[in-house]
Amino acid sequence: MTDTYARTTTSTWRNWAGNVTARPVRAVSPASAGETAEVLRRASEDGLRVKPVGTGHSFTATAATDGVLVRPDLMAGIRDIDRTAMTVTAGAGTPLERLNTALAREGLSLTNMGDIMEQTVAGAVSTGTHGTGRDSASLSAQIRALEMVTADGTVLRCSPDEHPDVFAAARTGLGALGVITAVTFAVEPVFLLTAREEPMTFDRVTADFQQLVAENEHFEFYWFPHTGNCNTKRNNRSAGPAAPPGKISGWIEDELLSNGVFQVACSVGRAVPAAVPALARIASRALSARTYTDIPYKVFTSPRRVRFVEMEYALPREAAVDALRELKAMVERSPLRVGFPVEVRTAPADDITLSTASDRESVYIAVHLYRGTPYQAYFTAVERIMTGYAGRPHWGKIHTRDAGHLAGLYPRFGEFTALRDRLDPGRLFANDYLRRILGD
Repeated sequence: MTDTYARTTTSTWRNWAGNVTARPVRAVSPASAGETAEVLRRASEDGLRVKPVGTGHSFTATAATDGVLVRPDLMAGIRDIDRTAMTVTAGAGTPLERLNTALAREGLSLTNMGDIMEQTVAGAVSTGTHGTGRDSASLSAQIRALEMVTADGTVLRCSPDEHPDVFAAARTGLGALGVITAVTFAVEPVFLLTAREEPMTFDRVTADFQQLVAENEHFEFYWFPHTGNCNTKRNNRSAGPAAPPGKISGWIEDELLSNGVFQVACSVGRAVPAAVPALARIASRALSARTYTDIPYKVFTSPRRVRFVEMEYALPREAAVDALRELKAMVERSPLRVGFPVEVRTAPADDITLSTASDRESVYIAVHLYRGTPYQAYFTAVERIMTGYAGRPHWGKIHTRDAGHLAGLYPRFGEFTALRDRLDPGRLFANDYLRRILGD
């Protein structure tokens, strides 16, 4: 283990948003499943807890520890592409950007993905990262096999045929069942998507919401609080030809307006909250309609350079419009000043034990505030609305729910905790966040 512990550091860890910090005894970068097993053995001997961490894009303390922080950066890269099975196996620390660009070079693609690519594959699936889709679900739902190291040092491969009970839970495992060292995803031949972005009023998009979801493979929209304005996006497969955004127009939309100007507006709004409604009205009219066609990851993803904190809830699809209207009414009658748009996406039901879309068609409603802005009042009011509609909180985003509440939202909650008892009876992977959401 000399080589592994030459890659040991000690320093304060912070997540991407800066709202969570931790001071582990040591941070370790193993290069293989075997080295990871030895890391766990030594931590257990030293009486230290262990938490794997990705790029810190979670807004909760899911990866925080005062014990051993396991960084996956040396377990990155494509291990295998199987064109017969149409799968790709990537090391746990592979950034989604690296995975997507490598697949594109091979003429392959994931079926669906979220809108950022900085996350590692293991971090993204462990917290249930998702995009939007009528028929295609989260990253976790696209997994075909996992390699993970359990608390006793066992290197365990799970799939629908190997340890299927572990596979059912570990695809969204919350870092509670083991340290993921590799992920195998289903892939398909690369295809083209046509994106149609269009402003639409809040009243129209909510009135037509179910139809918009049914008619489009991928539908999402953003509502700008303090206005009646939304921006919608419809992504559908296309026969081509490719017609990506022009370099100048794309830069204006994605960098200048969505990041540069928005950054300034957020800074002004944080300093002068009274200016937020006027800024929101300007921002909601700044993005114009556009249509473009490109390969999937270039359509699904976009740069996110303005840092924020976020809460997101998954609601039963049939409850979404009522919840959105209640959210809008709450903002309008309150003294809150909300400078970030509300994001709305969809997902089909899946069969993952603690997926937020487990066994039900879901609509995700996400609220954000600029980093450094007090968020408790807004998020508390939003959470009160979402829980009233049986909302399930995103595991990697701010919420206050605990195991007692969550057990009533997930029919298979007890199945997950029983598996945790079997795989990690000594709670090697525990931290305060897992104690709250899973119990101890």
